Amino acid sequence: MDLDLAQVRAFAAVADCRHFGQAGERLGISQQALSKRIARLEERLAVRLFDRSGGRGVRLTGAGERFLVPAREALAAGERAAAAVAEAPARLRVDVWGHLYAPMRTLAAVLESTPGLSVEPGAARDLPTAARALERAETDFGLGRVPAAGAAPGLSHRPVRLEPVDAVVSTAHPLAGAAELRPEDLRDGLLCYPAESDRLDFLTSFADRFGVLRRASGPNLGLDPFLARIHRDPDAFSLFPADAVAADHPGVRFVPLTAPTPLYAWSLLWAGPGEPPAGTDLPEAFARTARRRRWLEYDPSRDWLPEAG
Repeated sequence: MDLDLAQVRAFAAVADCRHFGQAGERLGISQQALSKRIARLEERLAVRLFDRSGGRGVRLTGAGERFLVPAREALAAGERAAAAVAEAPARLRVDVWGHLYAPMRTLAAVLESTPGLSVEPGAARDLPTAARALERAETDFGLGRVPAAGAAPGLSHRPVRLEPVDAVVSTAHPLAGAAELRPEDLRDGLLCYPAESDRLDFLTSFADRFGVLRRASGPNLGLDPFLARIHRDPDAFSLFPADAVAADHPGVRFVPLTAPTPLYAWSLLWAGPGEPPAGTDLPEAFARTARRRRWLEYDPSRDWLPEAG
């Protein structure tokens, strides 16, 4: 069956807006023209995609729910096909999240080692935001942490970097002078989250695994206010990727963790099942950089990954 991508795009817009008028405005066409495209698509598929009986808005039928993810994949494939024959290679859009842990460091290292790779970085608020952008074909890849439970249905990911983390403590902390610490040394401390705890599963997994009972979270106000908070409380600590911040930040100290060393997993995320989209060099560029810089080394006898249990 041949599908008209203009009709599929109309369907995706209405699915996002749940309103024909707003979807028409997004696409720059009249509501009447939009309705005709949806009607033709429903006729071609021989199913109703929307329930229009709910008053001012519409909602997806069961068939519409099943059609939504493959429809977005078809739109993304169409964009890639058009980009493949363009005179200049299209820039790959990469949305990153987990900004306090500086994901751009990892992307920058890949771009530095891959001349000619054209990338347009973007900032996503969190994983759900990046996932929605991928589902809508508004970006090509995501880069950030994906919890052990995985990403949203219809998305795939692979780890591209396993980064050791340090403990960050106040210079007044009893253990601030140690050359290194074990996770169990932090058991009686207060684990401070740099954002709300539901957005930092890595820290929660660490606390659960190593018996840290006292925990405090709050809004993400940025790196400097958070480290100032650590500095003020000699009982507090947190975890940060080892080279994400300057080790000489005033008032705090970054201490390596060992026996085991916790590893923070950065993953590349894309729409669709299985392997990354064909015709894009970014996944292979990540793989080459990871091999050269030994980003994916993991030894369960000395390292700890939440994903590995």
